[in-house]
Amino acid sequence: MENDNSRFWKAFMGSGMVTFLNALRIFVVNKLLAVFLPPSMFACVGQFMNFMTIGQATSSLAMQNGWVSLSAQNKSNLEQLRGVWRGGFRLTTYASIFTFAVALVLCFLLPLEKFFLDIHPRLVQAAVIFALPGVFATNVITITSSVMNGLGHYRRWALINMVSSLWQMLWVAFFLWTGRLSVLSIVATQSIFAGVYAAQIASRAGFSLKEIRKTSLDIRRPWLSYALMGIVPMVLTPVVLTFMRSTIGTELGWNAAGIWQGIWKISDFLTAFFSAILGVIILPKVSAKMSKPEFSRMFIPVLAKTMLLAFVAVVALYFGRSLLVLVMLSSEYAGASDYIPIQLLGDFFRVGGWALGLVLIARRETKIFLTLEVCSQLVLACGTYGFIKLYEFNGPMMAYALENFLTLVASIVIVSRLKWSKN
Repeated sequence: MENDNSRFWKAFMGSGMVTFLNALRIFVVNKLLAVFLPPSMFACVGQFMNFMTIGQATSSLAMQNGWVSLSAQNKSNLEQLRGVWRGGFRLTTYASIFTFAVALVLCFLLPLEKFFLDIHPRLVQAAVIFALPGVFATNVITITSSVMNGLGHYRRWALINMVSSLWQMLWVAFFLWTGRLSVLSIVATQSIFAGVYAAQIASRAGFSLKEIRKTSLDIRRPWLSYALMGIVPMVLTPVVLTFMRSTIGTELGWNAAGIWQGIWKISDFLTAFFSAILGVIILPKVSAKMSKPEFSRMFIPVLAKTMLLAFVAVVALYFGRSLLVLVMLSSEYAGASDYIPIQLLGDFFRVGGWALGLVLIARRETKIFLTLEVCSQLVLACGTYGFIKLYEFNGPMMAYALENFLTLVASIVIVSRLKWSKN
């Protein structure tokens, strides 16, 4: 019989391989953009990606963690499971219609030239229109892979994620090389065909519209907590990043904003790897019905091993940071290596904070999670503005490290005081 240690490493390595491929996709896409685009244009693309992230959050209600947890909690009761899926599907449909309508209106009303200095507004408007099916496809990929995770169909979960990552890499590479689409339109449409494939794989495992229609149940109440805990950070984070990018561009120049964008993408490469793996390990297992000893036996070893692995990764990236910048970006971003160490410190704290945050999400501790998230983003935004005035380009990285350290400390205190079942 497998012990807890071997199960952790099996889950870590299995999900790690899939997550590595997804991280490779992030690396390849950003490398291609960095090679083909100057830093100022790279910053514009980052701005557009932030807007797409907001659209994905509002259209899906950012309920991917709910799709994992609720599918895992109800998989033994098929009728209940269908009712949960039906409720989640309807909420997502209404949110998507509203989001897409607002996006179409705003793209013709907003002064787009203020957000995308080097791109003609007509190209941005075309990219927004292309982004609507792109966002829908991304939501399909996210939801289907989350359901497969919750149901324990890890091979299908892996297949959806791996094929989606490969397809998006090839899509971006092909159109950047041929120049047949504008760069924003390339980014906007990269998920479309992968979304169709993900829907087909999920339908073979019993997750489809046909399956959902077999029940008259429409269970929506549990989704509200997951929606709030998902949509607030998914909207607030790109808003804060847009503020940071604009502040850097205004105070230090848009080339500096492009360099910071490169540093942030390297940071994302590391933290996305750990957060995706932790979502597979923690979300399906944590429940308020657990006793405190059960939770401690499950979670403390996971947290300790994860922090150890994060430390090793951060140290390795620190010593290889110059080569890392050249590999992931280009020689134009060589100066970024001088500022990465502080960002890496923030990444280390962020991994631990995210593991603890997943506990709050799985238990649906909505008020606590949202308070923590809003406070952390306010610290990041205010810290960036203040530290830029004091420390110039070091400021954003210092604000990031401070925000994640405070979040980690607060999360440890909060999780240690949670009430657990006495059974």
